[in-house]
Amino acid sequence: MVMPAATATDLIVTITEEIRVNAPLEVTFDALLEELGKAHAVDGDKPMPMKLEAWPGGRWYRDLGDDNGHLWGHVQAIKRPTLLEFTGPLFMSFAAANNVQYRLAPVDGGTLITFKHSAMGVIPEEQRAGMLKGWADWHERVRKGAERAARS
Repeated sequence: MVMPAATATDLIVTITEEIRVNAPLEVTFDALLEELGKAHAVDGDKPMPMKLEAWPGGRWYRDLGDDNGHLWGHVQAIKRPTLLEFTGPLFMSFAAANNVQYRLAPVDGGTLITFKHSAMGVIPEEQRAGMLKGWADWHERVRKGAERAARS
């Protein structure tokens, strides 16, 4: 079976988001690392066992135990507390490449996280549809975690 050729627009996904956090820069960066790693939960706080090795080349993966899991990516760049960048397949088990950037900057009263996810590849429409909500939910947990830590 021969499929029609995809256009560049069909093969590219770009998601950007700005997250305002009422917490200091360092606290927000720590909360981001925590949420991307062991604290991550989905579907009403159901744990999703993620591991993040927060150094250049470090892995970001879902750890299912007994040497099972799913590689999400590698740390491409990290500059504490202002930059965290990944490259890899993320949650996709099909032909796609991804780059995820978190840039953090101090702003009056807290921190601004600028998020960008760029993906290129054969990404099914149902996967594209869930990406915006998935990232937004994840970022809301980062914001809440940072603000909770700042109050402590």
